[in-house]
Amino acid sequence: MPGRILGKIKERVRNLLLQKAKQPLQHVKEGRIHQRLDHFNRLELSTFPQRFFVNEAYWRRPGGPVFLFIGGEGPIFEFDVLAGHHADMAEEHGALLLALEHRFYGDSINPDGLKTENLSDLSSQQALADLAVFHQHISQSFNLSRSNTWISFGGSYSGALSAWFRGKFPQLVYGAVASSAPVRAQLDFSAYSNAVGLSLMNEAVGGSLKCLAAVREAFAAVEAVMGVNASRVAEDFGCCQTPKGLDDQIELMQNLADIVMGTVQYNEEGVLMSIDELCGVMTNKSEAYEDEVEAYNRLAQLAQIYHSSSEEPCLDISHEKTVKDLMDTSLHSGRRAARQWTYQTCTEFGFYQTCEDASCPFSGMVTLRSQTELCPMLFGISQHSLPGRVAFTNTYYGGDNPHTHRVLYVNGGVDPWKELSVVRDRAEEGGEARTVFIQDAAHCADMMRRRGTDRRSLKNARQEIEGYVVIWLKMAAMEQRV
Repeated sequence: MPGRILGKIKERVRNLLLQKAKQPLQHVKEGRIHQRLDHFNRLELSTFPQRFFVNEAYWRRPGGPVFLFIGGEGPIFEFDVLAGHHADMAEEHGALLLALEHRFYGDSINPDGLKTENLSDLSSQQALADLAVFHQHISQSFNLSRSNTWISFGGSYSGALSAWFRGKFPQLVYGAVASSAPVRAQLDFSAYSNAVGLSLMNEAVGGSLKCLAAVREAFAAVEAVMGVNASRVAEDFGCCQTPKGLDDQIELMQNLADIVMGTVQYNEEGVLMSIDELCGVMTNKSEAYEDEVEAYNRLAQLAQIYHSSSEEPCLDISHEKTVKDLMDTSLHSGRRAARQWTYQTCTEFGFYQTCEDASCPFSGMVTLRSQTELCPMLFGISQHSLPGRVAFTNTYYGGDNPHTHRVLYVNGGVDPWKELSVVRDRAEEGGEARTVFIQDAAHCADMMRRRGTDRRSLKNARQEIEGYVVIWLKMAAMEQRV
């Protein structure tokens, strides 16, 4: 379970996009479709309302294509059909733009949907069935035919859904773009922290060997001080409370790691700071301190920068409060999404960003055991059942060797999630997985709208993605003529 702070940083990325998406919203229509709670139980007829957005502004009727933006582990917003690379391409190709919210997130949820007994209807399999039913609903509502070519788009978890939708329902969606898509489920995702370490060393984005060494040293120093004087650490790092026991200490270490992890994952996307700035703080030597003290104080300074930019008065490290928040089943927590996503990590994906590996630059206190004990505590899911659940997901979808055609996997060299995606072309292996690799880019960077400050590698990657979309639309048109 990623710590609380990583989730907050992700929210800030969305909020930043919301502020920038200043286009008039009059083009966007909001709708609801009543989806079955369980598509696979013929006797279960209960439904829930699923929210979607439609933007017809660019659509060249009647034959224009359909670009579907798939919602992931959080609410969808109007800007999902107004801004971003898929929207730029929709304008160019006269596409009807759609966004569908994932079941049990945002507003697509029944009043009692977050109670543990009702969460059994929350899964990626059900989400893909929702997409299939939505396809039918839209096709009827807009009188679409075979000549309307569907292409799906998604990033991160929804990027995996985009690839899987094409894999499981190839007759419904002609091609899929899957950005930063972790298609391989993994229980112990220790490679995440390792990849963060490599990005901190990457000189092309402002990292250095010295920076990684300073981060390692800082975490070791915090651990050492906490062993003898926890209240001093709480004071130095602006915590809301002194850690009561081991659980709170782990929470603190997780939160500090999150600040570094969030910086790397969203490098140069305009939230928090960049790797270049973080390494500037960690390696800017002054004569006043010994090395360990120096590193400790530098990390405290990073925590301070996070505070001042987040408008949070202090760093909340109460594990008890984390658990209490995750047990909240009231609907307003549907906007927060942490409970639902924790459930999906326990039942399908794992993705636990642990630090037991020697290559991890953070604190070894963040173990697989400490991360997975939330599963029995919140949902009664035993820890020993987790490997089997994760293995099933990979059997069901094909892991990172899926035999899917016309799926484009896009990854950034700085993004830790690339470790669970498809990063090289698989055409020679019987599949037709195509890849775009953006050397210096972070998580989902290609999905953002174009900015003047974009690196050359990102501009080239977007052109490459556009090239694939153009080819797919031409191929589909030729097939329709036959």
